[in-house]
Amino acid sequence: MKRILFPVLLSFITIATFAQTGFYTAIGNKVPSFSFEKEKGKKVNISDYKGKLVWINFFATWCPPCNAELPEAQKKVWDKHKDNPKFAFFVFGREEGWEKLIPFKAKKGFTFPILPDLDRSIFSKFATDGIPRNVLIDASGKIIYQSTGYSPEEFDKLVALIDQQLKK
Repeated sequence: MKRILFPVLLSFITIATFAQTGFYTAIGNKVPSFSFEKEKGKKVNISDYKGKLVWINFFATWCPPCNAELPEAQKKVWDKHKDNPKFAFFVFGREEGWEKLIPFKAKKGFTFPILPDLDRSIFSKFATDGIPRNVLIDASGKIIYQSTGYSPEEFDKLVALIDQQLKK
């Protein structure tokens, strides 16, 4: 009985852990290839940002934890590093288009790029579910940090890592 129960329990824990995090990518992986609209009508590829530290955030305008995190992103990271040529920050509105994101950005007073991911085509390269979601990509194009959800403690870890990477 123990021989059967242990593998079943181990399988359940593995599946439950994956289901909770929902990541398709892992720390150390190369960032998946994707294109996106940086401005209405202007497409770029994530590979265009190789050589920079790239922070990707997935959110939704209706998401309370996202709305708690984004002002912190503005204050603790964007305001500090926006002029650093070695840094890029992209916030993708999961299942939201320009018509919703432009007024949201203006109303909240955010100055960082908030971009559409209307069909989850970008989000689906990284995860199955869960927002807010953060991914940090180093200058070589490798993922060095991932998180789901928002807590001040976890966010401060991300901020410290960004600060450390940009001091190099």
